[in-house]
Parts: sequence; C-alpha cells; structure tokens
Amino acid sequence: MYAIVETGGKQFRVEEGRTIKVQKLQAEAGSELVLDKVLLVGEGAGVTVGAPYVEKAQVSCEVVEHGRDKKIIVFHKRRRKDSMKKQGHRQDYTAIKIKAIQA
Repeated sequence: MYAIVETGGKQFRVEEGRTIKVQKLQAEAGSELVLDKVLLVGEGAGVTVGAPYVEKAQVSCEVVEHGRDKKIIVFHKRRRKDSMKKQGHRQDYTAIKIKAIQA
C-alpha cells in the first residue's frame, strides 16, 4: 500500500518501511510522528483520492535524524555589467521512516 502525503509544502509518495527526507520538522530524533494531510491512498486498482485530503487517513512515522543536504551553488551573472554573485546554500532536512499507513 502507498500514500501521497503533504508536508513542508511538498508532496511525497510513501510506502511502509521507506525512509524519506522532508523539510525540517520540530521533533526529536527517535520520536513518533503522525502525518494527517494524506492526498491519496491506494494499492493496485483500489485507489482513494481525497478532496483535498482523504478523511480518517493518516501515516505514522518515526524521526530518524536531522541533517543538512548537499551544497548547491546559486550563481547570478548580469550580462554586460561585469557583475557576478556566487552563493552557496545547504537545506536543513529531517529523515523519517514510514511505519504504517491507516486508511
């Protein structure tokens, strides 16, 4: 069974046992977490789509760790102006492991 959940303004396809990186959440490592913004739940031909969310559906997960992602380079160049700006950015994330999907 899989589900599509919304957290941090983004949507993720989750399955039991998988680990995903989401935008940083205020939760301790090792604690339980429940995601209740479930957009879609299904398996095979039996798919339930919410409007906007599926009622009484939730995904329970466990916080694995907090960290920072790879560095990306933000480069701005203004042509013919002899002006450049180079900046790096590392996004904070929370890794969560999906334990169960209730529909």
